[in-house]
Amino acid sequence: MGTGRILVIEDEPKIVDVVDLYLEREGFEVLVASDGRTGLRMFEEQRPDLVILDLMLPVMDGLEVCRAIRKESAVPIVMLTARDEEIDKILGLELGADDYVTKPFSPRELVARVKAVLRRTAPEAAAPSERIVLGDLVVDPERHEVSWRGAPVSLTPTEFRILLALARQPGRVFSRLQLLDIIQDQTYEGYERTIDAHIKNIRRKAGEDIISTVRGVGYKMEVAARAQP
Repeated sequence: MGTGRILVIEDEPKIVDVVDLYLEREGFEVLVASDGRTGLRMFEEQRPDLVILDLMLPVMDGLEVCRAIRKESAVPIVMLTARDEEIDKILGLELGADDYVTKPFSPRELVARVKAVLRRTAPEAAAPSERIVLGDLVVDPERHEVSWRGAPVSLTPTEFRILLALARQPGRVFSRLQLLDIIQDQTYEGYERTIDAHIKNIRRKAGEDIISTVRGVGYKMEVAARAQP
């Protein structure tokens, strides 16, 4: 069973009813907004544990809402979209969404995605891990915190999990499929461009040179993470 407060920002009543039913069955408290502006206001007032966000919304679209939330919070976001075009998925991920579901979708699949994203947000169940220090990059798994040159770096749960995996084995090359396995908890078959979008976000926030692209293979963490001279 799940726990936590979920904000659903969706303007199609039938979808809202089904999503509400399935999430409440799993023990979640559900809040609902039918347009982007109302959804953003409810987010600021209620501070949910996760946001389910439709891409196409009246008044203020989902991408605008996602951008506004990310300016102040790393709360997990699962984006809903009726579009099946890769560019829309990538754009949503680059703006900071943690996952996406394309309509029409199975309510059970959506619940599974929600639970997977929340698991990535929760502290690790294993014994507390020591901080990882790579040059100017510091990753604290227990506190779920990252700093770069002494300044805190705000990452989404998915971005943090990718960075942590790379930082734990600096110099090792991870393929996109290996990174997908790490972040998706086996809930569905993601697609590889998802990883590219998250890596782009990490580089933008924590330094362009800390993660190298190994052409035709994948990504690796630089051993010194571009240490300050």
